[in-house]
Formats: sequence, C-alpha cells, structure tokens
Amino acid sequence: QVQLVESGGGLVQPGGSLRLSCAASGSIFSINSMGWYRQDPGKQRELVAVIPSGGSTDYADAVKGRFTISRDNAKNTVYLQMNSLKPEDTAVYYCYADIVRYRFYLRQDYWGQGTQVTVSS
Repeated sequence: QVQLVESGGGLVQPGGSLRLSCAASGSIFSINSMGWYRQDPGKQRELVAVIPSGGSTDYADAVKGRFTISRDNAKNTVYLQMNSLKPEDTAVYYCYADIVRYRFYLRQDYWGQGTQVTVSS
C-alpha cells in the first residue's frame, strides 16, 4: 500500500505564510514528478506547482514569485512554501506523486487527502 499524507494547512491572514508538506510512504521504489493542485468550491481543480525528479519546476501564473515547491527525496516528501498569501489562494490543496512501486515495478499516480488553506482577515 502507498499513501500520501498532507499537513500544514490552516487559517492565515492576508500577507501571511504557510508551508504545506506531503509525505509518501509504503513500498516505493522511486518517485518521478510530484506536485500540488488546489480546488475551491464551484471551481475546477487547477495545477499550482510541479517538480520532476530532475529538479526543474513549473508554477501557475497566479502564484509565481510567491510560492516555492521543493522536495526531499530521502524522505519521499514534497513541500509548498506559500508567502504573501491572498484571499484568492483559499482552497483545498492536494498533493500528487508519480510513483514506481517495488511490487512488479508498477507505476501509478497517487493523491493526498487534501488540506484546507483559508486566507482571511
């Protein structure tokens, strides 16, 4: 079994910061791309940031210059540092990972349970 567990969400005032973490566990041989999506009620899920195993990164235009994605391969963990938060950043944030399992070297996408980020005064 492979699971992704998220943490770090919460309530913060505009201009504040939060750091999200997502740790993968289980029979993992390797992890390719990891990333973050977000979804607000009534809106479609959108890509926030992605980081392949090679280390390059991509960001949504709305978060460039404010958010930073990183990963710790030894811990099978991806992070999202969010600075200068705005009310429009309010959403449920989901992490994902493209994982190769030891069992039959199966490659499959996995998703975290989601963590709520609320930016409000």
